[in-house]
Amino acid sequence: MSGIARIGARTGIACLLLMLVACGGKEKKMAKGFVLPAGDVEKGKQAFIELKCHQCHSVAGELLPENVEPSMVKLHLGGEVYRVKTYGQLVTSVINPNHNLSKDYLLGIDKEQREGAQSPMPSMVDQMTVDQMINIVAFLNAHYVKLEPEYEVPYYGP
Repeated sequence: MSGIARIGARTGIACLLLMLVACGGKEKKMAKGFVLPAGDVEKGKQAFIELKCHQCHSVAGELLPENVEPSMVKLHLGGEVYRVKTYGQLVTSVINPNHNLSKDYLLGIDKEQREGAQSPMPSMVDQMTVDQMINIVAFLNAHYVKLEPEYEVPYYGP
């Protein structure tokens, strides 16, 4: 191994050790991710209807069956937004609706009830298959359009 190769290898090892030290320790846990298979948008729409999600949710650009049982809550999903939920946030919202309550929902209830409020969405973990969840998330994700804010850039000239 040449001198330059040794220096490069030592530098690489030193950088790796520094990263491990910086990320390690008992106080700091690294997040481990997981990857789910790609979902099917059409199957997601079908599962959304089968599980009666449309009774409380509308989806931008989708014509869903009319509600047989009227709902007190109607939250709109999808559409043009400045901040799109990540795939992980959508999965969390579907399987743990109490994790992060919608601001629209909270504004629709009495101020006294907001503290400790629970989602009216029932937990679906006992009724929903993993396949249905993956497809519903693909269905919802396909209906968000991220808007870019328009900024006026001042011109200061030469």
